[in-house]
Amino acid sequence: MQTSQNHKVTVQEMESNCWPPKLEQYCTLDSSSGVQNSSSTASFSPNGSPVSQPNKSCPMDLRRSPDNTCSPVSDSCVTDNEHDLSHMIRQLETAMLGTDSDNIDVHAIMASGRSTEVSIESERWKYMMEMIAQGDLKELLCACAKAIENKDMHLTDCLMTQLRQMVSVSGEPKQRLGAYMLEGLVARLASSGSSIYKSLRCKEPASSELLSYMHILYEICPYFKFGYMSANGAIAEAMKDESRVHIIDFQIAQGSQWLTLIPALAARPGGPPSIRITGIDDSTSAYARGGGLEIVRQRLSKVAELCKVPFEFHAAAISATDVQFENLRIQPGEAVAVNFAMMLHHMPDESVGAQNHRDRLLRLAKSLSPKVVTLVEQEANTNTAPFVPRFLETMNHFLPIFESIDVSLPRDHKERINVEQHCLAREIVNIIACEGPERVERHELLGKWRSRFIMAGFKPFPLSSFVNSTIKSLLQSYCDKYTLEDKDGVLFLGWMNRAIVASCAWRC
Repeated sequence: MQTSQNHKVTVQEMESNCWPPKLEQYCTLDSSSGVQNSSSTASFSPNGSPVSQPNKSCPMDLRRSPDNTCSPVSDSCVTDNEHDLSHMIRQLETAMLGTDSDNIDVHAIMASGRSTEVSIESERWKYMMEMIAQGDLKELLCACAKAIENKDMHLTDCLMTQLRQMVSVSGEPKQRLGAYMLEGLVARLASSGSSIYKSLRCKEPASSELLSYMHILYEICPYFKFGYMSANGAIAEAMKDESRVHIIDFQIAQGSQWLTLIPALAARPGGPPSIRITGIDDSTSAYARGGGLEIVRQRLSKVAELCKVPFEFHAAAISATDVQFENLRIQPGEAVAVNFAMMLHHMPDESVGAQNHRDRLLRLAKSLSPKVVTLVEQEANTNTAPFVPRFLETMNHFLPIFESIDVSLPRDHKERINVEQHCLAREIVNIIACEGPERVERHELLGKWRSRFIMAGFKPFPLSSFVNSTIKSLLQSYCDKYTLEDKDGVLFLGWMNRAIVASCAWRC
């Protein structure tokens, strides 16, 4: 296994490859990075702005008249008294430039300015070369993102060349994450983020394989279990005295979340309630299942039968963005619970377009008069953040996840690369490479979600101490670097004190 230490180079070696940049090379969008459609006639200055050409609209023997139009020098401006003319010129020079002792050599200033620009550019490249020599992968990735943002194609190409030697899908956590972040940068340049999000340049796995990868991630990391268990705890608490329970799951996936809640409700002292679950589907989950929602119905029905719970499953094979009130089949007398587990961040909001489905779904949930609404989301800000801050946020959020996988799954495990590639990498690439409607991974921090829920008319439903203790028991079977924090009834699961997932509940 290669590490970043193996790729350290001297400043002199790098300078021979990347400095000084040739003007004709630097001022075009041509790159050897493998980016598609990279050739262009556009020119850019070292700071990334378009190179301005000298203004040739007025010949040198013309003067600017008061109306800012070009006009020849008028003969009336010439005086027959050369002495008077010289005196007038000297007065003008004195007024503008000071006395003789203070006169400034304009040509010297211009030459000095050009020298300063070259010096600054030289220092900038020297700093970059030193950073490359130090092998700081995080700094180089951020520098590459900034270079792309500034349209500095020569620097981008140089940094990508070095980064390819430093990242590895089988290396340390930061090397593996770096490999997918670099792929996201390349995809951003090639405007191919959407297609890579779907296939990641490799054959889409069979549905059974994808389900297997998702199951492995579910088992080795407690993020999903934490979300499901905390949400189920809130639902069980809200429904403890209800005889008819209707759970609306806006992303049913495999239905795994309800495999533990059905037995829990069945064990109530007063006997089990009748349970109806409405499962809203999406194409990704359908592919992973290898079939429609009938698979989920059979799976949950079998559990309910074993637990002697009256059960009904309502399949709503419709995208969450298209769900309307009538799709949910609300019945009189039933207590409604709405579950938003790891799905609302996929809904476009006001920053994407006129259709703000993120807030629309919350208003729809409020119209159902639910007993409880549960929210589980990744604690990250990748929705409205500009590109470079979003890039850094993605790195800081996903690195702990890759580190936690490293603890649970050996690097030589044959399925680890597949798990990371098909369950995590496509999300990373989408966040970095895509913009507008194509960027579907749009996480928000808990503070923003709280504002949305309050605006929709909800009040906090603090998670009970029993839920907290249940999650703590769950974490005992995992690495001690996982952390659990309760802030005002909201649970945060983290890795080494970096919050990764937030879970909370709301009521009308």
